Amino acid sequence: MLAYFYSVNKYDPADRDEHGSYTGPEDTVSDHGDVEAAYLQAVAAFAKDTGIDRLTVREPQIPSLAHFGVEPPVDGFGLDGLFPSGLTDFHDGAEVPLDIGLELVRAMLRDDGAWCRLEVEDTFAAHVGWDQYLYISSSRPCTEALVRTRELGLFPERMDASPYSFEDEEEGTQRPGDDDFWAFLHRAVCEGVAGTLEETYLEGATRWHRLTVDTISTVRAALAPRARLEVWPPLSCDVETVLGALPAEGLVEGVWQDDAGRIHSAIANANEDDFLELTARISSASAAALLPVYAGERVPLFTAVMPDNDGVLRARWRTAPTPNDRQWALHHHQG
Repeated sequence: MLAYFYSVNKYDPADRDEHGSYTGPEDTVSDHGDVEAAYLQAVAAFAKDTGIDRLTVREPQIPSLAHFGVEPPVDGFGLDGLFPSGLTDFHDGAEVPLDIGLELVRAMLRDDGAWCRLEVEDTFAAHVGWDQYLYISSSRPCTEALVRTRELGLFPERMDASPYSFEDEEEGTQRPGDDDFWAFLHRAVCEGVAGTLEETYLEGATRWHRLTVDTISTVRAALAPRARLEVWPPLSCDVETVLGALPAEGLVEGVWQDDAGRIHSAIANANEDDFLELTARISSASAAALLPVYAGERVPLFTAVMPDNDGVLRARWRTAPTPNDRQWALHHHQG
């Protein structure tokens, strides 16, 4: 926990009622103008006072890509031009210069695309919450930044902590996607038990990979840093049986392989038009499967989170442990 924590916002404390609720004229959306620019200048002032000029992206997320017929709120999720390879470079642990970090803050203020925390370990952190509340923490008091923020017309308020600070509430040991995991996966593929890999590379965005003995190493090399992995059985070539299992109501995720060998997925509602689209896609697929989407019903074979190149697991997000993962954890602790 950093020593100095501030909420920075445009809401004058004089316009709050006895319960602390804001009653003044400011809107809860970004003006895309001078006020928004003031927020970015405030972040820059705190960064300067802290002595940092680069930031690390943590817990990045975008609106879900999983549904038919839903266009992203903004093309590129507000990331266009910020990263050379688009979403590929927007990952947990990515290091960005301050000017790119400020553009990420702009995207968060507009609340129409990407979100993340921006940090320098044990030194600095910034992120945006609801209703244009910006939270900045530092290892230094940032006295000059506080003066500058007030000059910009914003109101910095000392706090104990952000309501959006990361808290690891999960119990147990996260299984890493290390050499032992990939050796285990290789055996499962050889035995015909495993056949598809779901890669969550951002919160809200996934990629699917077909697993064969010949493709495992290629798939591993192409994964995003710190990706979350869920392993599933092979897709079924009996597409008619898959179609016959489509539910009469509720949500389902369809996963299918096209003629080029690419794997796609989409969540569809049995009561909506997107269900017809899903049915058409599966009908023309070479292989497919249906997966539940509701918590407690969606259980992959086993899971992992990719460690960094030095073998250290720094990603904060976790997978929901499966029975196989729990068995691994038991043997891991015993070993």
